[in-house]
Amino acid sequence: MKIPIISKLFEKRYSLSDMDKAMDLLIAGKPSVTGVSVTNSTALHCIAYFDGVRLISETCGQLPLIEYRRLSRGKERATDRIVYHLLHDEPNPEMDAMSFKTTLTAHCVTWGNAFAEIQWDANGYPVALWPLRPDKMKVGRDSVTKELIYAYTLPDGMTVKLPAYRVFHIPGFGFDGIIGYDPIYLAREGIGMALALEEFGGRFFGNGATPGGVLEHPHNLSETAQENLRKSWNEMHQGLSNQHRIAILEEGMTYKQVGIPLNNAQFLESRVFQIQEIARILHIPPHMLGELSRGTFSNIEHQGIEFVQYTMTPWFKRWEHTCTRKLLLKSERSMYFVEYLVDALLRGDSAARAAFYRELFYLGALSPNDIREKENMNPISDPGGDKYYIQQNMMPMDQAGKLAQAQQPKSLSEAVRRIADRNKQNILRAYEKDPASIPAYLEDYTRDFKSYVLKEFVESDE
Repeated sequence: MKIPIISKLFEKRYSLSDMDKAMDLLIAGKPSVTGVSVTNSTALHCIAYFDGVRLISETCGQLPLIEYRRLSRGKERATDRIVYHLLHDEPNPEMDAMSFKTTLTAHCVTWGNAFAEIQWDANGYPVALWPLRPDKMKVGRDSVTKELIYAYTLPDGMTVKLPAYRVFHIPGFGFDGIIGYDPIYLAREGIGMALALEEFGGRFFGNGATPGGVLEHPHNLSETAQENLRKSWNEMHQGLSNQHRIAILEEGMTYKQVGIPLNNAQFLESRVFQIQEIARILHIPPHMLGELSRGTFSNIEHQGIEFVQYTMTPWFKRWEHTCTRKLLLKSERSMYFVEYLVDALLRGDSAARAAFYRELFYLGALSPNDIREKENMNPISDPGGDKYYIQQNMMPMDQAGKLAQAQQPKSLSEAVRRIADRNKQNILRAYEKDPASIPAYLEDYTRDFKSYVLKEFVESDE
């Protein structure tokens, strides 16, 4: 239902992220200390920040988000359920799963909150998820029921109130547990510094990569003469296309440079530092934003693992918990749950993966077809492909002592039995091989028989 204004029953729940929405116009009109205006849209003009937002959001978007069914031991994909289809394939008729997850994650990274409308069917099951712009949403509580209410401003300016069960809300970092803080508002000075450096560099090269200067004239010039002189000088020497042109100074004029060269202003060092600052804001390893001053061959792989563990895992958990809480009925949560499949991010190179699979295969944890499935290969049709194997020379630890005791002669009678069994086996084996060789075999065998018998008796006495 569309209503012209938010009802008086709607109480605005105060939080810093809500406050920045109310002050958005003020922020746009009031520049940062550097003089650059920083808003949720202009912040993306910073290449490092844009790259970081895209990295986090596309990482969440590309990985499968799967609904599982709990088993007595383990789990299986619940491919027969609508929630699985919404999260894995198509959240609504106009978007695929990757676009939806990428969009909502980008909203949460830049605005601190992500919203989508949940479309329910008559049986109480979700059938579609529609993204909503965070800058058009305000969150509060009903003054009577104290339940959360979401007020969304439509493109025509009308406001509609949505109950909490109709809103898929992923909050970012915040202190009230309901609303996430707007990171652009909190980090606007750091982002503003990066934007200022980019603008400064652009203007510097736009002026022919030459610092500013002063034209001195020995006589007083009228305002018109000064403006004409400034205009003609800029037309002749400003811009990359006019650099290195020869200047002709008339009437005793002189030129003095007053700007600071970029190497003295440590321009490049400042740009590198701001990339590191953006990496801190987004909690991303600097090398993933192209800053490799401290990256080495030995630590890049570990930093990649840390990116998964400390940067992406909180985002994965936000998605998983919100999906379970918002899309599954309370009665279903003991049977079903939602989880990201992050194995692809943790895969090493070919040698590391081969060693990993080999160890699990020897332990009986993976079958050949399990390994082929993880490598995106079709299973082999042979029945042995689904069997689990262990090394024959391994045994449970509690059986090791029993086996050692069983291998030791315990008495004289056991030694005699062992001697008789060995004689029988050796003679039968020789006869099966060549019956005619038995006489010669017995002659050679009895020659060493005495020492063997004595050895067995000595061990039995011990």
